Parts: sequence; structure tokens; C-alpha cells
Amino acid sequence: MSGVARRTVVAAAGGTGLVAALAACGGGGTNDKGDGATGGSDGGASGGTDEGGPTPEPATLARTADIPVGGGKILADKGLVITQPKAGEFKAFSSKCTHAGCAVSSVADGVIVCPCHQSHFDVSDGSVKSGPAGSPLPPTPIQVVGDAISLG
Repeated sequence: MSGVARRTVVAAAGGTGLVAALAACGGGGTNDKGDGATGGSDGGASGGTDEGGPTPEPATLARTADIPVGGGKILADKGLVITQPKAGEFKAFSSKCTHAGCAVSSVADGVIVCPCHQSHFDVSDGSVKSGPAGSPLPPTPIQVVGDAISLG
């Protein structure tokens, strides 16, 4: 192989690697508006699957009617607790107590209760109402569409 041909092959391989690296990194950034939305490399189309069909709806975690006002529902298999602090307002938090990692066991009268050491958390923001927990339950984004609650 001549010196020119070898350089051409090396340059082409390096360029291919750079294109692949940029393509891999391109889908995870924010747009130029700074609103956190991500862009894709699908030639301008959005909201579809690889087959061109619509994006599947997020899985429903619960129905709004399942979440009592001032209380909530624990989804142990998802590691979540969904609450309704006021009528029509829904929140979700990790169901893992921030004190010792126990799973919370009940939600009623405005508090989420951990059975291990009796930490109580506020249903509206996950903050500690009584310890020994020192940190709030981490929030989990959800969305409500109609009567369906799903991860947001």
C-alpha cells in the first residue's frame, strides 16, 4: 500500500469513528432553547417509533379514582407512592424511607408512614413531618392524562 493510500484509509476510518461518536452523543443534549427538550437525528420527524408508527403511550400506574384525597396508594413493585394532597393534585415519591431504607407501609390523613421507625412524610411534598428520617422522600415525575396516572 502506498503512503497516500494508507493515509486515506486512516483518515476515512478516523472520520467514520468521529461521525459515530457524534451521532451517539447527539440525542442526549438539550435544544438551543435551554428547556431540556432533546432532539433526535430522524431528519425532522418526531414522536414516532423506528417503524414510523406513533410513540406508545406510557404505562398507566394507577387511576385517579384509586388515589384518595389526603392519602395515597403504594406501588411496591414500582418503588413508588402516589398521593393526592388536594382534590385533583397528584404527586409521586420514592416509597423507600430515607432513614433506614424500609418501604413505607401506609398513606392516610396527609402522611406517608414508614413502619420501621415511624418516620412520617407529608403527602404534598414528601418532607419529613416526624423523624427519625432527616431527608424528604425523593419526588418522581408523573403525568395525569384523563384518569390515567403514568410516569412523566
